[in-house]
Amino acid sequence: MFLAMKQRERGSGRVPPGAQLAERDHKAEIVDRLYDVALDPIRLEELLEVWEGRIGPLRVGTLERAVPLEDPEIEAHTARATVFLDRFEATREDGAYRSVLEDIPRSAAFLSDGGSRIVAANRAARLAFAVDEGAPLADLPFDPDDIATLRDVILKVAGGWAEKVITLRIRSLVTGGPVIVRVSPVESDRTAPLALILSTELVWPEGFEQIVREAFGLTMAEVEIVQAITLGLPLKDIAEARGRSVETVRTQLRSILSKTETHSQSELVRVVLGLMDVALIPAVAADGRRGDGALEPVPFREMRLGDGRRLEWIEFGAPDGVPVLFMHMDYGLIRWPVPAERAAVAQGLRVIVPVRAGYGRTDPHPRGAERLTACSRDYAAVLDHLGLSRVAVICMGADLRFALKLSQMRPGLVSGIVGCAAQLPLRTAAQYDRMDKWQRFILANARYAPRVLPFMVKAGFSLARRLGKEAFFTQVNGGSPADMQAFAQPEVREAILLGSDVCMTRKWSAHEAFTAECIDSERDWSDLVRAAAVPVVLLQGDQDPQTPMLTIRELMGDFPALDVTFLPGTGQLLFFAEWQTALDRLRPLLPGRN
Repeated sequence: MFLAMKQRERGSGRVPPGAQLAERDHKAEIVDRLYDVALDPIRLEELLEVWEGRIGPLRVGTLERAVPLEDPEIEAHTARATVFLDRFEATREDGAYRSVLEDIPRSAAFLSDGGSRIVAANRAARLAFAVDEGAPLADLPFDPDDIATLRDVILKVAGGWAEKVITLRIRSLVTGGPVIVRVSPVESDRTAPLALILSTELVWPEGFEQIVREAFGLTMAEVEIVQAITLGLPLKDIAEARGRSVETVRTQLRSILSKTETHSQSELVRVVLGLMDVALIPAVAADGRRGDGALEPVPFREMRLGDGRRLEWIEFGAPDGVPVLFMHMDYGLIRWPVPAERAAVAQGLRVIVPVRAGYGRTDPHPRGAERLTACSRDYAAVLDHLGLSRVAVICMGADLRFALKLSQMRPGLVSGIVGCAAQLPLRTAAQYDRMDKWQRFILANARYAPRVLPFMVKAGFSLARRLGKEAFFTQVNGGSPADMQAFAQPEVREAILLGSDVCMTRKWSAHEAFTAECIDSERDWSDLVRAAAVPVVLLQGDQDPQTPMLTIRELMGDFPALDVTFLPGTGQLLFFAEWQTALDRLRPLLPGRN
């Protein structure tokens, strides 16, 4: 009566293709969670747990004998739940009130309706107060009596029962120092009115040390003292933290004041905060799209294909260099970390990154188009448009199939392929079971339940927009310490958050293209790998949440021509953490080198 039984029955010819859940309680539990998620995507993980608990054990055996879930009742509820989710998306108030927090980058701030939980929080609040959206108000690092007072003020200000702005002085339980909070109303269409709570707690921006150092010619030790003073620490505490005498710190402070041309600590702080404001102003690319941090803005280029579709791409590196085609994976990661992009210039590499159909402003393929072939043709079209007859390819994840298809569709065009944290075609259910839960939830359902996958992906994108890409990435990839360590590097985080804008922003998402990519990647493309006629180097991580090392080792026997190297301490973000290794392995594969 379960999926595994349906598989056996199908083998005997007793049931139509497809499988259904027969346990009514299990089905009802899943349906309840579908509607819960449609009304509040923050509950997606609850659906994941229930779905995996009911469906996961039913995935057995080899994939060639697997039967997809085709349960008309679940599919009908999924369709209705999608309608509710679409309504939720259409009435999102992010533009109305969440954008308030986007304009407060360095002071801890959050939104509250005076209820038990925080409605939204900015990055500074997450760092300074250790709270995020949905966290209990009681988790704020203040005395319970102060929190009760704050909640009362929020209710009065948000409800219009008090002055429009009220300022409170609260003592932090973390630093022991005073925190000034300013409570003001926020316009929104929510049933419960909101207030903005803006505090004097500052957060030092990622990478700001280098900006301060270059602006004033300070040593790193002096920058650390400037940071501590800006964040409100007294010289005595700074001296203790640094293991120095107060007099030594005073001497360093005099040097700092001289270099910054300021005459007091208060003036120094004012100058540093002004520099911080300037540094936090987003850069704007030539086409008006935002570019944060140290990455140079790169303009999007576009062409019209023979069918009239628009196709975008970007380029960076050396304009006249050796051409390298970079494939952005289903997350749309079109940028490299700053040091990697600078290395491309130094090493004479011209990096071309086409944006695949349905991502960014590239038009989707016509309905019914086979994605593997269609995307490979798009890649060839860009290279033909640029007059390039031979390129090396760097790809990530399941994009290996695009690189292989391109090389076989157009013999001689691809000189070699370097796959980073590559995914190979799976052949057993156990290989899905080894994935971390979020990766398994999406990819296993792409294989076993493709008809319900669009809802799950759309809900995932809705959740990501609600949490913010940074928090969502942490939630989904938290099972890989290597990926979290890589993401903690400012230049890696910047490349991922900025590069993935072609996949998702707060007001737009490529969920349909992402769904198509996942379903396509889980089809059997073993023949493409076996037919590889160009050198293929795979760099694999030992902490990859999607393609664990054991799975790669199992599949290596099926594809002996692959040159596989495992890099310790790496995961799905292998390229971003080990880009230099990837470029080193690419060098002998470049056009003219092999």
